[in-house]
Amino acid sequence: MILKSSGWSALWTFPSILLSAFIIAWGAEAAQFLISQGMALAILAWLQTLPEFAVEAVIAWQAGKDLSKTHLVIANFTGSLRLLVGLGWPMIYFVAAAFRRKFINIELEDEHSIEVFGLLLPIAYFTFIWWKGTLTLWDAFPLAACYLVYLWILWKIPPRESASEALEELGVIARRALMLPAMHRNVSIWMMFIVGGALLFFSAHPFLDSMLALAGTLGVSTFVFVQWVAPFLSEFPEKISAFYWARKVSTANVALMNMVSSNINQWSILSAMIPILFVISAGSLQPIAFDHFQRQEIILTILQSFLGFLLLLNLKLQLHEAVILFVFWFVQFIVPSWRGVMIYVYLGWCLIELVRLMANGSAPAAWRGLRRTFAEHITR
Repeated sequence: MILKSSGWSALWTFPSILLSAFIIAWGAEAAQFLISQGMALAILAWLQTLPEFAVEAVIAWQAGKDLSKTHLVIANFTGSLRLLVGLGWPMIYFVAAAFRRKFINIELEDEHSIEVFGLLLPIAYFTFIWWKGTLTLWDAFPLAACYLVYLWILWKIPPRESASEALEELGVIARRALMLPAMHRNVSIWMMFIVGGALLFFSAHPFLDSMLALAGTLGVSTFVFVQWVAPFLSEFPEKISAFYWARKVSTANVALMNMVSSNINQWSILSAMIPILFVISAGSLQPIAFDHFQRQEIILTILQSFLGFLLLLNLKLQLHEAVILFVFWFVQFIVPSWRGVMIYVYLGWCLIELVRLMANGSAPAAWRGLRRTFAEHITR
C-alpha cells in the first residue's frame, strides 16, 4: 500500500515540477535585464538543482551512517553529470535544429566564455581528487571557492540592455513583467524565482519518492536507479527550461548555458556538500575512499566534461559535436561493461581536440572572449 500511495503522488508532483520549471525560467529570462545573464542562469541552476541536492544529501548522510553505501554517492554524482553533458547538451542542439528545420550552429557570446572556463576549474581540481582516491572535508573548501569565484565574476558583469528587439524575443510573461513600473517589475521577477523555487522544493521529494516506489515495483536495481533514473528525474527542471529556450534559435545559447551552469554547480558546490554531510553523519573526520570501480566512474565523468569544455572553446556547438557527445554517452549507458573502453575513447578524442587547438595557431574564441570580458567589466 505504501508503494502504491507513493507512486500515485506522481499525479500531482509531476505537474508541479513542470509548472515550477516554467515559472523559474520566466524569472531568469526577465532577470537578465536586471543582473547579468550568467548570474540569472546561476540562480536558475541553483533552484533547478534543488532535487539533485536533496537526493545527494540523503545519500551522503546515509553513507556516513553505513560505509557500505558510499558507492551510491559516486553513482548519483557521476550519473547526473554524465546525463547533463551526454544527453542534455545534445538535446538542446537537436531541439533547436528541429524548430529551425535545418542543422545549425549554436553560437555563444563573449560573455558565455565565463561559463566555459568556469567549468574547467572544478574539473581540474576533481582530477586531483581522482588521483589521490579520496574525497575529504578539506576538498570542500577549494571546490566551494571555485564556485564563489565564478559567482563573483558573474556579479561584475552588467545586465543586458532592454533593447526593443531583445524584449520582443522574450516570452509573453517575462516581457510583461519587464514592462511593469520599476518596483513592481523587480518584485514580480523575484517572486517568480521564489514561487517557482518553493513549488519545486515542496514537490521534489515526494516526486522522487514516487519514482523510487515505481522503480522498486518494476524491479529496477538500486545502483541503476541512483545512477541513472534518480538523476534524470532530479534534472527534469533543467531539461524543461532548456527545451523552452531551445525552441528559438536566438535563445538556444541560453539553454546551453543553463546546462553548463548546472554542470558547474554540481562539480563545485554540490560535490563540496558531500564530504561535509558525510563527516557530520559519520561523527568523525574520515574521508570517502574510492575503490577501483568508483575511480573509473570519476575519471570517465571528468573526461566527458573536459571534452565538453574543449568542444565549447570555439564558442559554438555544432552538429558533429552534439552527435559525438550523445553517442559516447549512449554507448556507456546501453553497454555498461564498455565503460573502461570509453575512458580511452574520451581520452583519445580529448587529445584530438587538443592537437587541433595547437595546430590552429591562435587562441581559441572562448579565451579571446574571456579576455575581452575581463578587460571591459572586471579589471577596469
